[in-house]
Amino acid sequence: MKVTLIQMDIVWEDAAANRQTAEHLILSAEKSDIYVLPEMWNTGVTAEPQGVAEDEDGETLLWMKRMSRELDAAVVGGVAVRLLDGTYRNRLYFVKPDGSVDCYDKHHLFTYGGEAKNFVPGGKRVTVEWRGLLFRLSICYDLRFPLWVRNTDDYDVLICSASWPAVRTHAWNILTQARAIENQCYVLGVNRIGSDPVCQYIGGTTIVDPYGMPTTCPGGETTVLTKTLDIKRLKSFREKFPVLKETDVVCRVFSAADSAGGDEG
Repeated sequence: MKVTLIQMDIVWEDAAANRQTAEHLILSAEKSDIYVLPEMWNTGVTAEPQGVAEDEDGETLLWMKRMSRELDAAVVGGVAVRLLDGTYRNRLYFVKPDGSVDCYDKHHLFTYGGEAKNFVPGGKRVTVEWRGLLFRLSICYDLRFPLWVRNTDDYDVLICSASWPAVRTHAWNILTQARAIENQCYVLGVNRIGSDPVCQYIGGTTIVDPYGMPTTCPGGETTVLTKTLDIKRLKSFREKFPVLKETDVVCRVFSAADSAGGDEG
């Protein structure tokens, strides 16, 4: 499977401009099965979504559906969403060419940055099947919580859509590699560049293989990263070195409780 990650600058609170940039970058990339964008790529990450959040059927989701249909590929990206009950979610959409949409609401809100004041956390882990592979969805701060993204032999690729500040780049590099190693999976870590009113970002968008070896975008550049995932190699590695079948009991219990369902937020 061929994947393309979009490392882009984000114009603050200008969804139309950001959609235009994203479309240009996607169309400039190699033909892929999936294209992944950063966290809140259409507006920039904000702890105060009242002025920028879109409805669940907003313009950005419609754009993602159009792009997915025209490219015959999945399009993945994060958006601030306003629900009918008036609450807000930091949501990651996984859009398929047939118009179907899976969504994951960020579970670990970034309290340090004030995100928990206005957003409601999601309460369920989400795994999506696409062209024979299983993708686990996560957003930015989730990367720091290994139990939440623990692979109990139920996914192949972990997607982390992020706006990870430059000051914590070392942590980003280490954590994306650690999540790949401990979960015997590919990690698609997509980060933005540029700045917003609070932070600076230098990217570091990366594809990490199950051995923890990264292929990373140049820092600070608007660019795309395309790579073919070697699924045969992944499956062979898991068979020869069965880490996922030796998961600690606490992880198995957590996974069972999660799969039984739970309230959102």
